[in-house]
Order: sequence, then structure tokens, then C-alpha cells
Amino acid sequence: MSSPTPAPTPRLNALSTAWPPFTLRQEDVAANGAELFATTHGGFKRLEPIYRNSLIETRHSCVPIEWYLQPHSFAERNRLFLDNAVALMAESATKALDEAGLTADQIDCIVTVCSTGIATPSLEAHLMQVMPFRPDVRRVPLFGLGCAGGVLGLARAAEAAKAWPESRVLLLVVELCALTFRYQDRSKSNLVATALFGDGAAAAIVSCRDDGTGPVLGASHEHTWPDSLDVMGWDVADDGLKVVFSRDIPALVQNDFQPIAEAFLSTNGLTAAGVGGFVCHPGGAKVIEALEGVFTLCSGEMRHTRDVLREHGNMSSATVLFVLKATLEANEPGPWLLTTLGPGFTTALMLVHPQ
Repeated sequence: MSSPTPAPTPRLNALSTAWPPFTLRQEDVAANGAELFATTHGGFKRLEPIYRNSLIETRHSCVPIEWYLQPHSFAERNRLFLDNAVALMAESATKALDEAGLTADQIDCIVTVCSTGIATPSLEAHLMQVMPFRPDVRRVPLFGLGCAGGVLGLARAAEAAKAWPESRVLLLVVELCALTFRYQDRSKSNLVATALFGDGAAAAIVSCRDDGTGPVLGASHEHTWPDSLDVMGWDVADDGLKVVFSRDIPALVQNDFQPIAEAFLSTNGLTAAGVGGFVCHPGGAKVIEALEGVFTLCSGEMRHTRDVLREHGNMSSATVLFVLKATLEANEPGPWLLTTLGPGFTTALMLVHPQ
């Protein structure tokens, strides 16, 4: 009797990141915030700690800081989104293809993740106008996953690679979060957005092919809590996407996320003590502190998560892939646990096993 055929093993063959040219220094953003929000919520001095305690020093933007000091229509924002998102996708995709020694026409499936702009046709169709992908490439656009999209996108890419074991899957993640700042909105959530959001993109190549190398993409899991639509997301306003996030997110991480993460690890024969590296999306300073508490880590131990937040801010779904790239480059022992939290309210987790 012949032995069963082993299940295909998806590997991360390449991973690249990209960001736009304009650097936003937190001190400059805070100075402009002082003018915009000086008369709201008890005065800017009361709100200034939001900038000071954010752990962020720089972020990157597809427009200069002066752009944010004027009102803009939704149509204008979305035109900027399309132009800059496609450019960043092309840059990150080219880097990933070069790293893997591949050309665009060797890609069989493109999974695209984004939540910060509207594109119909979807973004990968726009990218196909500037890069020579085959016309029969499979397209899988994913919208609305927010910060959870980095891990969910990687999981979907791994699933596609397992479904078509001879294929090569290109994951593209791009978010232009800073474009969602709305000049007329003096709400506290909009203020927090000015202290937190940045722009960035990432690309990964995933395959189960025998000629593919790289870390093994292991088990993944997602959990969406009931009655939690108001925790995080967008409202649509006349002048753009209006950010929604609850002040209770750090408490939700501590109280509700912990049992989900522990159960996922247990199902895969692990505890937090057996994890070699924690590759966590840095939602913000308080969220990082809550995550370190969940996994019984010393304060500051999630150094790659903190470094990415400090240098790039919160780039929504792209951020966790920046953390993964830093972990890869540090050659840390595995397994690595990837975690994200996003609209839904949803958590996504994944195990990655380095070679």
C-alpha cells in the first residue's frame, strides 16, 4: 500500500517593504496639531501627551505635511490614493521578485490587501497596466480587513499556494492611512490619527514549489467577536473616510485576545514560553504594552514591533509585515507568532517557522 502524499508546504520565498518619500517628524506633526486642535477637548496642552507618548518619531507620507493643513475632497484623496498605492505596490513587488529571482510573468496569483482607498477595477488590475504580469493571473483583492489584513492576507496567500501547489503567489499589501486625515474634523479620534498613522506597502512571494526556499508558513487562525462592529473601522463622510476606534482596545487585548491566543498556541502544541519571536502589529503604545502583558514579556521586549512603530508609525495591514521583515533579518529562532487586530472586531494569528 502506497504512503499518502504529504500535504504541500507553503514557504515565504521573499518579503520586501516600501514607503513614500515624504518624512513626517512627530515633533512637526505635533506643532501643527497644536494649531488645529488648540481650542478643542480642553486645549492642546491636555492633548499633547497623545503625541509625546506614542513611541513614534517618524512616519512616511505620500504628500508633504503642508497638504494636511487644507481641506480636501474625497475625490481628490482617492485620486492621490490610486496613484501612490500603485506606485508603492510596483516598488515593493519589483523588490520581492528580484529577491526571489523571478519575473512578473512567473506569478500565477496576486492577493491584494488594502482598506484605505477605493479602487474598481481593483488595485492589482491597475498594477497589471505597469508591470508585465500574465493576463491569466488569478486576482484575489481583499478589502476592509484593516490592521488585521497583513496576517489574513498572508494566510490567504498560503491557502492559495496549497490549493495550486505548482503556483507562485504574490501578496501585495498597501495602506495610505495618512491620507484619511480630515482637516475639518476636530474630533479626538482624528487627533489620535494624526499622532499614529503612516503610509507603507509590503510584498511577499509564497509558494509550495520544490524550488522555493524560506520560512515555512504554518497554522493560522482568525476570530471575530460578536457585537463589535463599533470597535474599529471607517465611517464614510463627505470629505473622506472617518476613523473609528475605541479607547477600550488595550483592555480588549488584555481580556479578550489573551484566551484566543493561548488556545491557538495550545492547539499547535505551544505556550507563549515556547515562542521564539513575537511578530505583532503595533496598534499603538498601549496596545504593545497590553500584548507584552498577554505573553508575559518584559516591557520593551517586543523590540522589532517597537522599532517599526517608532520609525514608520501604524501603517494598518502593512505594519506587521515590516515587523516580520525585521525579525527575518535578525535571524531569530522560531517559531514566530504573528498577531494582528482589526475591524470586525477580528484577530488573526499565524505561526511561521524559520529555516
